[in-house]
Amino acid sequence: MSYLEYVVAAYAVFAAVLVWDFVAPRIRIAQTLRAVRTLEARRQAAVVPAPDTELTR
Repeated sequence: MSYLEYVVAAYAVFAAVLVWDFVAPRIRIAQTLRAVRTLEARRQAAVVPAPDTELTR
Protein backbone atom coordinates (compact mmCIF):
# COMPACT_ATOMS: atom_id res chain seq x y z
CA MET A 1 0.00 0.00 0.00
CA SER A 2 1.42 3.35 -0.97
CA TYR A 3 1.46 6.35 1.32
CA LEU A 4 -1.47 7.95 -0.55
CA GLU A 5 -3.60 4.84 -0.13
CA TYR A 6 -2.75 4.78 3.58
CA VAL A 7 -3.79 8.42 4.03
CA VAL A 8 -7.03 7.94 2.09
CA ALA A 9 -7.87 4.84 4.13
CA ALA A 10 -7.11 6.66 7.38
CA TYR A 11 -9.36 9.57 6.42
CA ALA A 12 -12.10 7.15 5.38
CA VAL A 13 -11.96 5.38 8.74
CA PHE A 14 -11.93 8.74 10.53
CA ALA A 15 -14.99 9.90 8.58
CA ALA A 16 -16.82 6.63 9.26
CA VAL A 17 -16.15 6.94 13.00
CA LEU A 18 -17.34 10.57 13.00
CA VAL A 19 -20.55 9.60 11.24
CA TRP A 20 -21.12 6.73 13.65
CA ASP A 21 -20.49 8.99 16.67
CA PHE A 22 -23.13 11.36 15.27
CA VAL A 23 -25.75 8.72 14.39
CA ALA A 24 -25.46 6.16 17.21
CA PRO A 25 -26.70 8.39 20.07
CA ARG A 26 -29.67 9.53 17.98
CA ILE A 27 -30.65 5.93 17.29
CA ARG A 28 -30.42 5.11 21.00
CA ILE A 29 -32.45 8.18 21.99
CA ALA A 30 -35.16 7.26 19.47
CA GLN A 31 -35.31 3.71 20.84
CA THR A 32 -35.54 4.97 24.41
CA LEU A 33 -38.28 7.48 23.59
CA ARG A 34 -40.27 4.81 21.76
CA ALA A 35 -39.96 2.48 24.77
CA VAL A 36 -41.05 5.20 27.19
CA ARG A 37 -44.05 6.13 25.04
CA THR A 38 -45.07 2.49 24.76
CA LEU A 39 -44.76 1.99 28.52
CA GLU A 40 -46.80 5.13 29.23
CA ALA A 41 -49.51 4.02 26.78
CA ARG A 42 -49.71 0.65 28.53
CA ARG A 43 -49.96 2.34 31.92
CA GLN A 44 -52.70 4.66 30.69
CA ALA A 45 -54.63 1.69 29.27
CA ALA A 46 -54.35 -0.15 32.58
CA VAL A 47 -55.67 2.83 34.58
CA VAL A 48 -59.01 2.91 32.75
CA PRO A 49 -61.63 2.78 35.50
CA ALA A 50 -64.05 -0.10 35.59
CA PRO A 51 -67.67 0.71 34.82
CA ASP A 52 -69.86 1.35 37.85
CA THR A 53 -71.61 -1.92 38.57
CA GLU A 54 -73.17 -0.94 41.87
CA LEU A 55 -76.95 -0.86 41.87
CA THR A 56 -78.63 2.41 42.68
CA ARG A 57 -81.51 2.70 45.10
